[in-house]
Amino acid sequence: MTDTPIRLAILGTGSMARQHAERFAAIDAVSVVAGIDVDAARAEAFCRKHGIEQSFGDLESALEWGEFDAVANVTPDNAHHPTTLKIAAAGKHIFCEKPLAVNYAQAEEMTQAAEQARVVAMVNLTYRNVPALQKARELVRGGAIGDVIHVEASYLQSWLSSRYWGDWRTESRWLWRLSKSHGSNGVLGDIGIHILDFASYGAASAIENVTCRLKAFPKAPNNQIDEFTLDANDSFVMAVEFANGALGTIHATRWATGYRDDLQLRIFGTKGGLDVTYGGRDANGMRIPSLQVCLNEDVETQTWRHFPLSSVETNYERFIRAIREGKTLEPSFAHATNLQRILDKALEADTAPPGETVVVNT
Repeated sequence: MTDTPIRLAILGTGSMARQHAERFAAIDAVSVVAGIDVDAARAEAFCRKHGIEQSFGDLESALEWGEFDAVANVTPDNAHHPTTLKIAAAGKHIFCEKPLAVNYAQAEEMTQAAEQARVVAMVNLTYRNVPALQKARELVRGGAIGDVIHVEASYLQSWLSSRYWGDWRTESRWLWRLSKSHGSNGVLGDIGIHILDFASYGAASAIENVTCRLKAFPKAPNNQIDEFTLDANDSFVMAVEFANGALGTIHATRWATGYRDDLQLRIFGTKGGLDVTYGGRDANGMRIPSLQVCLNEDVETQTWRHFPLSSVETNYERFIRAIREGKTLEPSFAHATNLQRILDKALEADTAPPGETVVVNT
């Protein structure tokens, strides 16, 4: 079973496609056999670089050829919906980049299409690959901290207050992320899905109720730079209630001076607590995962200890295993659809009067 050959096509050959090509090619008995892009020249260059035999300038031609079992959908967000429907209709398994769609209605249609086609359908929520998060969930589900009572989660970036990813004031690749008219849903749309998944997965419980506030801070005269109106949210704060009854706070910002791209999750229960961090950098510039625990007798002295971690199965490996086992594993389309529903409802806060919050019953 484990060495069943799998042939994979990559749809969308931009910058993120490189990681898909390398990660899938490294898995035993998996072959990347095609690259597909509306820019045929880019698809050809990508295939030459990665030793991929077939190159296509459109999805329809690739599906007509059909000599593959699954597709990694690495297209822009707004292309996920129409392309995924075609892939599912062709009976191919689908591994889609996040977010699954640009709104809940599209995500739900994609989920139903995949279920009706009986194909494996999963989403690349990348922080599932963090060993500290996987171990935290395991401890929660095993009852190590008792009943979950309170959760805190944050995703902190600082590219609006520093220039480590370039100067957002002069580069369109960053300015569009600050402008609603250019398709941005702000920090909520960009990294909100990640921290929502980080929190709910680690706490081993879905989010049911949300109160949310979003804000775009002044960044330029009249909040305008060239054709970009800087009105997409820079920060959001959520108060949430989980299905298990726990309360929590979830927040994210691009103004967290001193934090490059860091996630933290703290989970408190009736018998102990967990602290997951994914931040800081090693000598190669890679983020460092860490899990600290306060359990058993340490609860009385508020002593926190580092918990040993080991490598975990990646989303890429899990997707291939799902195909071989004949069943969708997490993170699934259905899970990503539920997250999209929360994001859609939370965006209503953008239209609320100043000082008013929006309550979301998901």
